[in-house]
Amino acid sequence: MKHRTACRIVGQSLVAAVLASTALFACAEDVIKIGEINSYKAQPAFTESYKKGMELAVEQINAAGGLNGKKVELITRDDNASPGDAVRVAEELVSRDKVDVLTGSFLSHIGLALTDFAKQKKMFFLASEPLTDKIVWQNGNRYTFRLRPSTYMQVAMLVPEAAAMKRKRWAVVFPNYEYGQSAAATFKELLKQAQPDVEFVAEQAPPLGKVDAGSVVQALADAKPDAIFNVLFGADLSRFVREGNTRGLFKDRDMVSLLTGEPEYLDPLKDEAPNGWLVTGYPWYGIETAEHQAFLKAYQDRFKDYPRLGSIVGYSSIISLAAGIKKAQSTDTDKLIAAFEGLSVATPFGPIVYRAEDHQSTMGGYVGRTKNDNGKGVMVGYRYVNGAAVLPSAEIVKKLRPAD
Repeated sequence: MKHRTACRIVGQSLVAAVLASTALFACAEDVIKIGEINSYKAQPAFTESYKKGMELAVEQINAAGGLNGKKVELITRDDNASPGDAVRVAEELVSRDKVDVLTGSFLSHIGLALTDFAKQKKMFFLASEPLTDKIVWQNGNRYTFRLRPSTYMQVAMLVPEAAAMKRKRWAVVFPNYEYGQSAAATFKELLKQAQPDVEFVAEQAPPLGKVDAGSVVQALADAKPDAIFNVLFGADLSRFVREGNTRGLFKDRDMVSLLTGEPEYLDPLKDEAPNGWLVTGYPWYGIETAEHQAFLKAYQDRFKDYPRLGSIVGYSSIISLAAGIKKAQSTDTDKLIAAFEGLSVATPFGPIVYRAEDHQSTMGGYVGRTKNDNGKGVMVGYRYVNGAAVLPSAEIVKKLRPAD
């Protein structure tokens, strides 16, 4: 009798285990998993607000019923600002967590490592933030798309006004890694095309995150340039601005600077914020389009804080993936690629399109001047530049991008 009871208990336990595993499987089938990789510890100024933007988008999607009848789950991992770690956690997300798609990355060299991973593993990857042109051109592949306007695009937004300054002697300063190198090279190339008599009289390329601001500022001052093109950002930018203000580097000189108008980098300068720099950025306080106003209200209601550019990028990344998955009616890689080529997405910056020829989105950016407004840096005189207006033609892209 005891034997029969024991058998009955074991049998019931097995049935319960099978039912539980079946329920878990069914539950897993009802979830779309987005695997995201970024430099959270190394680049918190951008990634903290970026993560909030993603979370807001996921919450909105799930509140509206999910995607194709499934809830969306976001799984984030830190890459420790290391390409090797980025590839390792990407492998874990794919093999262990069984994510359906990959997105993310901030630093350009890490974005390139994940671009190659996507190609090797035949995995869909939306590079949200890394700016290097190689992601969609020289190293581009059919599995990788990119949201943010690239280095080339942002430099091209600035060059017309830089050329209109009619300054002949230019100096450049940039962080010595992929993004900084490509930004400096693109600026030189495009400015030379617009102003053939321009001269580049000095170049400073400190390591990322390790700028010796005193020596950099002194070297630039010694070259006596008429204007300076800056690519430093984050803590490097703060040190550069502080030392430049102290030593008078910016006095009577035109300054052109990538990213400096983004709240992530302009706000920390506080009363040291410079006046009159030509910059790309995000004047969240003055964008009055209906799309942006709706995003701004939702973001402030949710986080009791104002958005940064990272918030826009994170939000638009998830919204883009949602639009692609909805159009494809699947997370199958080939179907998703087909859906993304020519995909139109409604973002807080207005509609964007992912181009079929290079998988680059047409998201644009704001160009304006910095102003120190009672101890706070803001952008003034800004305008939105549509990304489509600063992208090369399909014919040029064919020469830049390897065949898939």
